[in-house]
Amino acid sequence: MMIALGFNLIYSTVKFFDVGYGALIAAGGYTVFLFYKKIGLDLTLSILLGLLIVGTLGYLINTFIYKRLRARKASNMVLLVASLGVFTALQAFIAILFTSQFQTLSMGSAARVYEIFGAVITQVQLIILLCGIAITLLLALTLKKTLFGKAVNAVADDEEVSKIVGINTDKIIGAVFFVGSMIAGLTGMLVGFDTGIEPTMGMSLLLKGIIAAIIGGIGNIYGALVGGLILGFVENFGIWKISGEWKDAIAFGLLIIFLLFRPRGILQR
Repeated sequence: MMIALGFNLIYSTVKFFDVGYGALIAAGGYTVFLFYKKIGLDLTLSILLGLLIVGTLGYLINTFIYKRLRARKASNMVLLVASLGVFTALQAFIAILFTSQFQTLSMGSAARVYEIFGAVITQVQLIILLCGIAITLLLALTLKKTLFGKAVNAVADDEEVSKIVGINTDKIIGAVFFVGSMIAGLTGMLVGFDTGIEPTMGMSLLLKGIIAAIIGGIGNIYGALVGGLILGFVENFGIWKISGEWKDAIAFGLLIIFLLFRPRGILQR
């Protein structure tokens, strides 16, 4: 859900699939691992530092790679290949620094488990759900009620016209990458506390985020929330009577159904 939110925000603004977004998810998990588990800083401080670092990293990637490619009128295919290069390089860099071994994170009291209407949910998973809802509402209010949000919507509608009317599109796009990257980083941190972290975690999570975004409606903030909830519901109920290894197959099967019969998703942009 949260990955779909950040991905939707960036995609609706720059109109290309940023595969490098997946590496930022892993980067978020490993920044907390470094500050909290290795250095021993306070958990809250570690999360804040991690968010700042990942947000800045996303901003720099846009500034020094994507922005220059867009200035040269690069096609979406070129940008997609460039983002794949970013993903590969960042993933390799993380593996060099922290090794490829699976690492665990612990939030202490957040290891508690709750039972709701017969379903079992951990406290970390509950935090992920609440964070997803809160970020959705915050983004929706920001995009609708603030000057920054209106500028983002204008750039998303037509970047060239936005420049003509005086909007600093480069600044707005940079801010969008910063915010979207922070969402990716927070997702990586929470997933790390839930299931652990490894350098290759980003791609699988990104694919699920893209599927949720497409199901809910690509470019629609509320669609990301709806798509994430539907995907999670279908995946978990789909493996009720069969092996959990079918989870990914169910997700991609649902994606194919939507691409065939409702390619614009449930909620249109």
